[in-house]
Amino acid sequence: MCIKRSLMAGLLATTALAGSAQTQPAPFQHIVLVVQENRTPDNFFNMLCRDASGNVIPNVCAVPPGAGQYNIQTSNWADKTRAGGVTQPHAMALSQTWDIGHGFRNFNVECDHVGGPISACKNDGFAAAACINGTCPAKAAYGYVQDPLMQPYMDLARNYGFGNYFYQTNRGSSGPSHQFLFGATSAATAAADAAGEFIADFGQPAGCTVKNTAGVVGPSGTYVGSASTCLQHHAISTVLENSGVSWRYYGTNVGWPDSNLNGLWLSPSDIASICGAVGGTCAGADFKQHVVLTPSQVLKDISTNCTLAGVSWVIPEGNASDHIGYGGGAGGPSWVASIVNSVGQSKCKNADGSSYWDTTAIVITWDDWGGFYDHELPIFEAAPQGGYQMGFRVPIIVVSAYTAKGHISNVHEDFGSIARFIEDNFGTGNLGFADTRGTGRLKEYFTLTTPRTFSPITSAAKSAQDFINEAADPNHKATPPDDD
Repeated sequence: MCIKRSLMAGLLATTALAGSAQTQPAPFQHIVLVVQENRTPDNFFNMLCRDASGNVIPNVCAVPPGAGQYNIQTSNWADKTRAGGVTQPHAMALSQTWDIGHGFRNFNVECDHVGGPISACKNDGFAAAACINGTCPAKAAYGYVQDPLMQPYMDLARNYGFGNYFYQTNRGSSGPSHQFLFGATSAATAAADAAGEFIADFGQPAGCTVKNTAGVVGPSGTYVGSASTCLQHHAISTVLENSGVSWRYYGTNVGWPDSNLNGLWLSPSDIASICGAVGGTCAGADFKQHVVLTPSQVLKDISTNCTLAGVSWVIPEGNASDHIGYGGGAGGPSWVASIVNSVGQSKCKNADGSSYWDTTAIVITWDDWGGFYDHELPIFEAAPQGGYQMGFRVPIIVVSAYTAKGHISNVHEDFGSIARFIEDNFGTGNLGFADTRGTGRLKEYFTLTTPRTFSPITSAAKSAQDFINEAADPNHKATPPDDD
């Protein structure tokens, strides 16, 4: 794949040249952003600290972490309802039939502000987590996942890079989170972003194919009105296109609870200039060219079609999601391992003869905290954005041929750091949203100068071909990755 490096002057009013060079020998030709659902490090990666029986392994995890330790808390989770102020976490399976709230109001309850809505969190309000689906167990938010199906995630974290201090930029659920991952803001316009006015919870249905509005949280940390869920600003894809970098967005157009295209997990359908809504359908040229409505297509584009884009956003179907509460949650680790294995084992070559493995960075993160406990306190941004930014910690794993085995980052980063990493890597301009406000650019994950040989990630549940076959089955009924 050939990538233009020249910048076009005056592309965007908000665009400024991005800075620093990569540590690896040359910029990546491909970046794959894999987005999963609704977890925290304490909930989802506790087994990094434990043996197969669930016993804590000494010195692997610590709070605060020492050199080479994971910042994961294995006991004494803060709970203001208990004598002594702590409760002990309980083990839970990966897949469940219940779900807890993870919208802006849920954030405020679980955060338990020291003072008003823009003051620091205590992170001790998780006992009051709202049960929004099924029958939730007592103290549902205080569970950690202990399940053999999780092994691919543990292997990825131990063999590549893991972030100790990575946060969702926002304090809402999936809709705004996915917007921060695609467009570095959930604000309706660039002016609203600058004013610290963000759409907090999109609700459903959302996007440019419907005429819905959603609540806006302002600098005070409270609702200040509402705005259309059809956003009038540029996304990361804009600066990529303007610099000649290809992009593709893999997701499903299946909404919830009906079959309408839903902007909660299909971010391009929320951007007016991309969607080009006509009669309830996204008919824009960008949408038709760059949005792929069968997520498993990414596996074929990597392995057989040899058409991996410069930047790919990969959002799963429900059968490959880590979300709990409506039958999903079991296939996620296999899905992510399939993507990594497909890149690592691909026979495809770039135009310069290099392999996909040697030229691809895979960034795996989770869109929001899902209501689950995490001990790290959110770090509020300065005014005016601090009314809605930052949110709770979420996991991040970074995989590449230039990532040292077992690398643990202690840099404070967020979704905006991913956006800026993409922009820096390809030498584009930046949007001027969370991509310029956030700290860190993920560069600490790429310290090797000689590419590592790829070793496949073992997955006992499903292979890449299994996901491809499921999607091709005429009886397969796709579901969204989330239900809220």
